[in-house]
Amino acid sequence: MQYTEETVKTLSSCFLQTLAPNPEPRKQAESFLKQVADQPGYGITILRLLSDPLVDAQVRQGAAVNFKNHVKYRWATPLDPDFPPALNPIQDPEKEQIKGLMVTLMLSTPPKIQSQLSEALSIMSQHDFPSKWQTLLPELVVSLQSATDYNIINGILQTSNSIFKRFRYQYKSNELFADLKYCLDGFAAPLLEIFLKTGQVIGSSSENLAILKPALECQRLSCRIFYSLNFQELPEFFENHMAEWMGEFHKYLIYTNPHVQETDPEKTSVIDELKAAICENINLYMEKNEEEFQGYLGQFATDVWSLLMSVSISTSQDWLATTAIKFLTTVSKSVHHKLFSDPATLKQISESIVIPNVRIRDEDEELFEMNHVEYIRRDVEGSDMDTRRRIACELVKGLSTHYREQVTSMFSGYLQNMIQEYAANPAQNWKAKDCALYLIVTLAPRQASLGATGTDLVNIEQFFDSQIVPELRVQDVNSNAVLKADALKFFTTFRSQIRKQLTLELMPQLIGFLVAESNVVHSYAALCIEKLLALKDGKQLRYTAADLAPFLQPLLTNLFSALKLPESQENSYIMRCIMRVLSIADAGPFAPQCLAELTGILAEVCKNPSNPSFNHYLFEAVAALVKKACERDPEQVTVFENMLLPVFQSVLEQDVTEFAPYVFQIMAQLIESRMPPLPPNYIAFFPPLLTPILWQRQANVPGLVRLLQAYLQKAPQEINQGNQLPQVLGVFEKLVASKNTDHQGFFILNTVIENVSFEVLSPYMGQIWTILFSRLQYRSTGKFIKSLIIFASLFVVKHGPSKVIDTVNSVQPNLFLSILDNVWSPNLSSITGETEIKLCAVAASMLFTPLLEGSATPYCGKLLNSVVTLLVKPEEERVDEEQDVPDLDEVVGYTAVYAQLHNSSKAEDDPLKDVKDPKEFLAKTLGGVSSQQPGKLPSIIQGLEPSNQTALGHLCSTFRISIV
Repeated sequence: MQYTEETVKTLSSCFLQTLAPNPEPRKQAESFLKQVADQPGYGITILRLLSDPLVDAQVRQGAAVNFKNHVKYRWATPLDPDFPPALNPIQDPEKEQIKGLMVTLMLSTPPKIQSQLSEALSIMSQHDFPSKWQTLLPELVVSLQSATDYNIINGILQTSNSIFKRFRYQYKSNELFADLKYCLDGFAAPLLEIFLKTGQVIGSSSENLAILKPALECQRLSCRIFYSLNFQELPEFFENHMAEWMGEFHKYLIYTNPHVQETDPEKTSVIDELKAAICENINLYMEKNEEEFQGYLGQFATDVWSLLMSVSISTSQDWLATTAIKFLTTVSKSVHHKLFSDPATLKQISESIVIPNVRIRDEDEELFEMNHVEYIRRDVEGSDMDTRRRIACELVKGLSTHYREQVTSMFSGYLQNMIQEYAANPAQNWKAKDCALYLIVTLAPRQASLGATGTDLVNIEQFFDSQIVPELRVQDVNSNAVLKADALKFFTTFRSQIRKQLTLELMPQLIGFLVAESNVVHSYAALCIEKLLALKDGKQLRYTAADLAPFLQPLLTNLFSALKLPESQENSYIMRCIMRVLSIADAGPFAPQCLAELTGILAEVCKNPSNPSFNHYLFEAVAALVKKACERDPEQVTVFENMLLPVFQSVLEQDVTEFAPYVFQIMAQLIESRMPPLPPNYIAFFPPLLTPILWQRQANVPGLVRLLQAYLQKAPQEINQGNQLPQVLGVFEKLVASKNTDHQGFFILNTVIENVSFEVLSPYMGQIWTILFSRLQYRSTGKFIKSLIIFASLFVVKHGPSKVIDTVNSVQPNLFLSILDNVWSPNLSSITGETEIKLCAVAASMLFTPLLEGSATPYCGKLLNSVVTLLVKPEEERVDEEQDVPDLDEVVGYTAVYAQLHNSSKAEDDPLKDVKDPKEFLAKTLGGVSSQQPGKLPSIIQGLEPSNQTALGHLCSTFRISIV
């Protein structure tokens, strides 16, 4: 593409149209830009256009965004896993031209364009810097040292910051440290130079905001770069110049200037951002370089402490407060904890820092009412580690590390005072109780499955009876919603400690809260009920179907009613609770009504599947209903099919890719619940399942395999009569060729072996073995070999050992003995899984008779040794952990993830139900061989490993069988 007047005119028009409110011209412009982006020189043309000051500002801004996206999707090569194969990459000569222009252009454009180019440069550097872009760092350094305008300086630092961020969280490696050293050698000294120089500018410009604010922003960016360059370990340069850095850090932590404070209470001032960045830096040194840092610790502890005394509760200072408290928390857990040993110090921290930051603020109340999703995400899901409330509690935990008794005693007193304060005037002082409940819940030690197991702060049972039960039994579910939510959260947290009888007594109240007006309250009620129903005592659920029965109708009614409340139509907590109830309860009488509700919701979310968690629990709920209703009463299947299949058909016709894997699993459930023969509508649906395009989506494969297995189990004759077995085997061949899906191919093959007669299967066996042995020869893995042995073993027990031997040898004479000696016997002991071990041991035992009859005695010793090892040695002694590496060329680009439905899981089928003990089967088989062919076994047994000889002798004596 050439930069001509006509090109500029065309592109300018397109960039303006991409901003148009009307979707039609916008889509046309975007489509045109995608097409021309494939042309060589497109990136250079866009750079020239956005650098031209005569071009309209909106056009330049659009061009900058377009260029950033152009780089994002086309800078990488096709070898990158994230590279979309449909886009042509930028060629190397053009890349070099772009790299030559980037820094100069970025620094000469207006701020909005500069920020887009900075992001583009960062993307390019992820792939090319430093090995393929040796000029970048020197160019940035020269520009930094020569610049006098802080807009330009900050642009350089912003770009450098985005480049160096990669050093924060990457794993240590020689390559990483080589790149880090290169950056340190080139940038550490200029960074300190600009940091000190800017400090002098700030000192002499206390009232000139035009200079002061950009200068403070420069210091903030310098601190973020400091964090990146020091993250992995303490570099020599920074250790040698620690006094200069720490002196400046101290200066800014105590810096005050009313001119730079923000008047907007929701906007963070540049000085607070700088102080927060410094707190992160000293916290990093405290965590990773404690020995080198200890000389500065006392001063910084005082600085941060004093800082927190002056920090307001305004949201604008949240980041500063949390980073400062984090630093004190780190110190409290370290060997320098004695800084907090004075009881007066502990008291001051608790009363002046912890309690004020834990108390609910107006902003929290607003979040509770206006954005329940974010409130719950912070409050329940643990994503509030950077909120004041949570981080203040982390400080208490830190102080408790070395001063547990003092801290516990002190906070027990605070809690008592808060409860008394609330009791004196509940309407006025409800925030005191909220604070108390938050502290108890947050400070309690947790177990993932049981919630909190207790706390030293209060007696849980007594506190629950006196403070929580009254809140739950208030008739008005909408009064004081925050305390209701707190009470429900407390119940959920300490659920394992609450007496079962009391919980059942409170169940009507919990059900009532499901229709509370507050989204948080009804979400917490659903969460509480769901967690209670998931609670186990040992391996048994604490609450059974019988316990739920008296409450089931109002519970289901309120749960489905809650989904109709404003902003809770796709509430994941409610749907998860529905799923849990349907998994446990005997919902038979309510099944049609529940299914009608669920299919209605499903039809609605198909239009826009925007909430993956909700959608997953929705399908889990449907699967649970099918499992409970249809599997117990096959007559219900028709009712379920009439309601579900039209929705499922809509999902597949509209190609709702997120839902297809779920549909396949539940259809498999429905088929498995039916008695043969399958009705015509199912038979008609089978051929489309074999369409190759369906199998190209990886997320579809496990669900499709499951569905194919269901058809093979329930309609093998129909599949054969429809001449569709070759297509089924074609699917097997495709799946087994890949290391990522070969086990899925074996699932199909095993189901074919179990359900299709040998007479029907016989013509295909030569081809099947050829496919398997070809894969074994050229791309074998541990997983494949185990799957092959399990398949061959299933073939043996279903159709007899002679048919396996004959069909393998039909591929190549004596091939069976070669496979047995080189693959089967050496790997038999690596089989895992109770059913699989029994299957493989029995099949191997069945092989001894034909092998000995066929004069294959030399092969029997190796096989017998492996069978005994498989049966007598524990798994950890016989199985080596093997990590099969996936085929990266098969998983390039984005693919939807398969989500298995727990309630739709396939029941494990035991093909040897009549065999109770594989050890006994082996002993009896050897006993039979010994009596029919006396004298052959002793020599074989002599060749076993000594431990296996002993084990076999003990095994045979146990079952009173002689093999000599």
